[in-house]
Amino acid sequence: MHPYRNSSDSQTLSMMPENSLEIQVVTISLSLLICVVGISGNVMVVLVVICSKHMMTATNCYLVSLAVVASWIHGYAGCACITYLQYLGINVSSCAITAVTIEHYIAICHSIEAQFICTVSRKIIGCVWIFPSLYCIMWFFLVDTNETVYSNGVVVRCGYRMSRNLYMPIYFLDFTLFYVVPLVVASVLYGLIARILFRDPLPSNLSEQRLSVHQGRRHSSVKVTKMLAVVVVLFALLWMPYQTLVVVNSFMDPPYLNTWFLLFCRMCIYTNSAVNPIIYNAMSQKFRAAFKKLCDCKRRSDQSRAGKSTIEKKKSNKKDKSIQQNY
Repeated sequence: MHPYRNSSDSQTLSMMPENSLEIQVVTISLSLLICVVGISGNVMVVLVVICSKHMMTATNCYLVSLAVVASWIHGYAGCACITYLQYLGINVSSCAITAVTIEHYIAICHSIEAQFICTVSRKIIGCVWIFPSLYCIMWFFLVDTNETVYSNGVVVRCGYRMSRNLYMPIYFLDFTLFYVVPLVVASVLYGLIARILFRDPLPSNLSEQRLSVHQGRRHSSVKVTKMLAVVVVLFALLWMPYQTLVVVNSFMDPPYLNTWFLLFCRMCIYTNSAVNPIIYNAMSQKFRAAFKKLCDCKRRSDQSRAGKSTIEKKKSNKKDKSIQQNY
């Protein structure tokens, strides 16, 4: 906002609209809470996978992509960059969820092909980032800053560069590629996974030892499948208000911009990024053990550092006393 000092014109201009104190308090409080939980949790996910060799699996690497996504420049550059990064975050999340769903389906239902998937998992993760990064470049050319002059200042907003109607095909393409398609793929593949895990019996001609190994693998696969299914369901539910608003506003003129509903949509998106680490910790014993180990390592490192500091102080004090005695 910039002060508007032309007194002759200010008499005919309206006052700048401001959100109520209630909305400001709720927005700041919820944003701070969700951001602190989300950032700390997602950083922990990244550290756990990087620092623990047994956690460096293809599935966990896709989850790291989700964690990285969950993480101001002013003027036109800020408008374009922020818009680009927002859509990049949305689209990378969708691609990561689709990739982890397909990888999990192949690992369970086509175990022979799964070995090939493991060898190309880094390339797939690269595609998860490269495709949305290239796709979202168009937003650098589709947004611009709009100034609205009021009697007590000027508000600069990030808005459309062209007519609003021209953006409808882009919104529907986004909605289809990065919301509908991932959910359809996830629904079909998790249905097939469930059929394999819950309906198909274990082979009857196995020895007791091999039968125990198969049962252990199936139990582990069931737990991972449940965790990933919860991640997909929450993605669908928490992104639904925003995606619905985009589709509805494509047909409405003027668009529906209720302040409380916009706040609700924004908090749902933030919550989706913050809740995933909590799900991993609650539903995965491996993640839970790795989280605990990482925290224990940090505590031991701090204690070791404190111990070294105490020893160095004692040595320094002894040296000072020795010097004093010599003098």
